[in-house]
Amino acid sequence: MIEAETARRLPSTLDRRGLSVAARYVIACLLLAPAVLALGYILTQSVAGATTAALVFAVFAGLAGVALRRHYPHDRLGIANIVTLSRAAIIAALCALLAAPGLLAQSDQLAWSVLAIAIFSLCLDGVDGYFARRQGLASDFGARFDMEIDSIFALLLALLCWQSGKAGAWVLALGSVRYLFLGAALVWPWLLAPLPERFTRKAICVVQIAVLIALLAPIISGPLSWSLAAIGTLLLGYSFGRDVIWLARHRS
Repeated sequence: MIEAETARRLPSTLDRRGLSVAARYVIACLLLAPAVLALGYILTQSVAGATTAALVFAVFAGLAGVALRRHYPHDRLGIANIVTLSRAAIIAALCALLAAPGLLAQSDQLAWSVLAIAIFSLCLDGVDGYFARRQGLASDFGARFDMEIDSIFALLLALLCWQSGKAGAWVLALGSVRYLFLGAALVWPWLLAPLPERFTRKAICVVQIAVLIALLAPIISGPLSWSLAAIGTLLLGYSFGRDVIWLARHRS
C-alpha cells in the first residue's frame, strides 16, 4: 500500500517541480526579451534587425525550454542556466547583423562594439560551469545547453567574419565543423559514442572562438586575418579528426 501510494504521488510532485522551474525560466526569458530587441535595434538601427534578434531569441528560448522541461533533474533553475540563457540572448542580438549585410564592414565603431560584446559573451562562458558546481545543480541538460550555445556562437561569428570580408567562404568551416560532424553521424551513428575527456579539445574550442572574435577587430585584415582563420581551422580540424579516429578504433 505504501509503495502504491508513493507511485501515485510521484508524478504530481514532479509536475509541481517542473512547473516551478518552467515558470522561473519563462520569467527570465521575458526579462531578457526587451534587451535583445533593444540591442538588435541599436546594432543595426533597423526594425528588421530588431525583429531578427527577437525571432532568433524566441527560437533559442523555445527549444531550450522544451529540453529543460523534459530533461532537467533539479527543482531550481540556478544561476548557471540563467547565465547560459543570457549568452543566448546576446548571441540572438548579434544575429541582427545578419539582416544588415555589409554594415559591419562599413563602420569601425560598430565592429569594435560587436567585438566587445562578443568578448563579454566569451567571458560569461567561463562562469556558468562554476555556478552549476557551486550550487550543486550540474546536469547533462546544462552541459548540453552550454555546448549548443557555444556552437551557435561560433557559427554566428564565422558568418559575420565572412560577411565583413575578413576571410573567404571557407571560414564558415571554422564555425560549422560540429554541424558537419553531426550530419556525418546520420550516416555513421558510431560517431555519437561518448568521447574521453581531453583538455586539448576544450582548449582548441576556446582558441576557435578567440580567433573568430579577433577577426572582427578592424585592425586585423588582409593576410593576417586569413592566416588566423587558417590556423584556427587547422587546429579545429585536428581536434575533430583525432576524435573521429578514436571513435573509429573503438566502435562496437
